[in-house]
Parts: sequence; structure tokens; C-alpha cells
Amino acid sequence: MTVLPNKLRVVTENSYGHFSSLGVYIDAGSRYESARMSGVSHMLDRMAFKSTESCSAAEMSSAVDSLGGQIVCSSSRESMMYQSSHFNSATPLAMSLMADTVRRPLYLSEEVNMQRDAAAYEIREINTKPEMILPEILHQVAYQSNTIGNPLLCPEDRLAHIDGNLLREFSQTWFRPDRIVIAGAGLSHEELVELADKHFGDLKAPPALEPSQAAKNVLPHLLSPTHIPSPSLYKSLTTAATAFLSPKPIAEPSFSTLASAKARYTGGHLFLHRPDEEFNHVYIAFEGFPINNDDIYTLATIQMLLGGGGSFSAGGPGKGMYSRLYTHVLNHHAQIDHCSAFHHIYSDTSLFGIVGTSYPSMGPDGLVPIMIHQLALLAHGDIPAPELSRAKNQLMSSLVMALESRAVEVEDLGRQVLVHGRKISVQEMCAKVEKVSAADVRRVADEVFGTAARTQPTVLIMGREDAPDWKRSFRQYGVGRDE
Repeated sequence: MTVLPNKLRVVTENSYGHFSSLGVYIDAGSRYESARMSGVSHMLDRMAFKSTESCSAAEMSSAVDSLGGQIVCSSSRESMMYQSSHFNSATPLAMSLMADTVRRPLYLSEEVNMQRDAAAYEIREINTKPEMILPEILHQVAYQSNTIGNPLLCPEDRLAHIDGNLLREFSQTWFRPDRIVIAGAGLSHEELVELADKHFGDLKAPPALEPSQAAKNVLPHLLSPTHIPSPSLYKSLTTAATAFLSPKPIAEPSFSTLASAKARYTGGHLFLHRPDEEFNHVYIAFEGFPINNDDIYTLATIQMLLGGGGSFSAGGPGKGMYSRLYTHVLNHHAQIDHCSAFHHIYSDTSLFGIVGTSYPSMGPDGLVPIMIHQLALLAHGDIPAPELSRAKNQLMSSLVMALESRAVEVEDLGRQVLVHGRKISVQEMCAKVEKVSAADVRRVADEVFGTAARTQPTVLIMGREDAPDWKRSFRQYGVGRDE
């Protein structure tokens, strides 16, 4: 790793082959958006590789095609990623295109208008797919009014307000050299340092600015989801984000306030009444550990122990068919179509839980206790050694196999340096997984979702009916903090 004079970090991974991967990773995402900036990260994603000061949209498109690989931009809650996989000889061109789109975009009004329409269509499509929209709403219920709870997709009612000036303001504020990592795999470190210095070496952080007078009156923050009219909530992620609105506007927070804000898990319960939905959907989640806490390896092992998936699977040996949610839930309840564990990890928090989907013949009142029971077995029961060993082996193999992809390898490198300041090798990760014991599993399970849980659960239900007695089920199985 080399740190340029302006504090931008350049890091490479030794690997060999005909293709190289290159990425620009920026510590900027939806968690840093103020109410006035809500949705900007999503639109920046869509505005990548359009017209710049150096080339027109047609010239940019032609140059991208000439790479002979693929070049992408994606936004997440904690970062923006510009990444390319290409022939080794195309590295200078790839870096030039990414520097152009990051530093010198024009944000032409006709291009912004076109991407508004495309984003509106994208949002409508996602809202028709419960498996895509519900995890987004889950985050908003779990982290109400703050950071990780900010909508990842641009709220529909914000699309019309996002223009070139707003996009430019956000990128100039957050695309600072000390918040940028340039990572490469399959190319020499010296070459990447030289290219990074050429294209980003003169980048400077903007001076601290007070919020403009126009920013004083902004969209209000979110309130408790109990105030949401549930029929309108599911119409779009937009409604899910903005139906919580407080009647009183707030002042625009400063850069330092937004940059240093810690995720504040709130938990909560939300029912989305959808009598026309084919299935009942239930999400149960708890706050886990941040990414720099070694207990995330134990929690990841617990996710593997629970496993799960769909009721119909072409799985076999090595596909997780012996995980608990398959053997204890899906194989015993024909009414349950899907049941699996999830774990979303962030720099200062994580969200761990189970999602279940059932046919109308089993309502949420029947599904919730089954899901909670599986958590209780881990928090209060013993883990057989062969089962724990199998889960750890599956976790380690998934870590190693994922890095077989050059694109995944460079993304992992860039994001790790962005978060940790260094690369945690897969060998180090596997060593920590190997150390996970049955006692660790029980301790962590109890701390996250057992009686020693630090936080209240987050329960999100969508379908024909709610589960009014869900709190009683938690108490019955000794899951979650009882208050």
C-alpha cells in the first residue's frame, strides 16, 4: 500500500493472468445523506460513465466498450464503487475513464432527466419483488431516522429534486482523497501508483463549509414506523422512507456531523397489510457486531448453522442441505416456502436474523414461533461437534472460493482498506473461524438474540394478517430482551 501526499491510498494484490481488475472505492453512501440529499447516492450510481469535461456520452460509451471487459458503478449504504475488469494493457484507459466520471462529470440536464425516469422504473420493479424491497424496509425499521436506516434507493418523491447541482455538491463534499482507496489486482503496484498520482494526485479536500441558506429548510427526518399508514407504505420504497415524516423541518447537518454519526439501532415492529400477496413474509432481526469485532466470525458461523433456503432446491452435498433451517423447518413444514438466515455487516453495527415465507394456510402467527424456536435452540442448547465443524468448513470454503473471482478479489481489497485501513487475509479470516467453539456460539447467540440480548428485536411482517402475539412467542422461547 502506498499513501499519496493528499492521503489517498493505493493498494494492490499480487495475482497473475490475462485480465486485471481496478477499482476506486469511496467512503460515501446513503448513510451519509442528509434529508436534503436523500437518494443522491443512487442517482450518482446511475449517472456514472456519462458526459464529462473530457468526452461526450457517446465517446465515453465507445471507450468503455473498447476495454473488452466490464466497467461498473454501484452504491451501497457505506460506499461508492467504480470498478473495471479488463485486459492488462487497458489499465491506463480504465483508470482514465473512472477518474473522468468521478472527478469531471457534467451532469447534463437531459442525462439527469433520463436517469430519473430509469430510476423510477427501477424502483417500481423492485417494489413488485418482496424479497428485494423488504430487506430495505427492514433496515429503515431497525435503524429509524439514522445512518443505516437511510433509504438505499432514491425515494420517488425525491427524484424530481435531484439535479446536477445537488449531485455535484454531494460528490464534491464526500469524494475527498482521504476517503478514497484505489485498488488493483493483476497489475504492478508501481504502475497503479503512477496512474493514481496522475489522475487523483491533485485532488484536495474542500474547505469546511457551513450549510447554505437554501439548505436550512429541508425534508424532515423519519419518525417511528408505528406512524406509517401501512397500505401506502408498500407502494414503494419511497413511501416507506417518507411516510415517517415529521411535520417540523430540521437544519442541514454539517459534514463532520454526518461523517462521524454512529449507527443507532432502534428495533421495532411493522406490519404491511397486503391481502393480495401470494405469501406471508416475516423478518426477525437483531443488532449484531460491527465489522471490526472478532465475534462477527462466530455470528457468521451461526448464520451457516442456520443456513436454509427455498423449499425446492437442486442442492446436494455441499449445498447447505444439512443446515438447521432445512432439516428442522423446511423438511417438516410443507406450508413454509422459504426460510433462511441473513447477516448484513457494517462498519459500526450489523443486522442478523431469519426470514420466513409461508403459504396463506400458515399465517404469521404460526410462522413466527417456528422461526423463534430455531434461535432459541442456538442460544440455549448445545451444538454437536460434527455440526459445528461442518458449518465452519462451509464458511471457510465460501470465503476462499469467492476470492477466485478477480473482480471479487479487488473489491474485497478496496473495501477492506477503506474500512480497516489494511487487508485482512483470507488465511487470517479462516484462522479466526477455525477457533470458533461451541461455547462461543452459545455465548454470542445469547448476546445477540438470547435473554442477554442488548437490543429489542426488529419484526417486519407483510401479508394478509399480522402476528399480534409475537412478543409472547419471544418470551415463551427465551429469545430477545424482555421489557
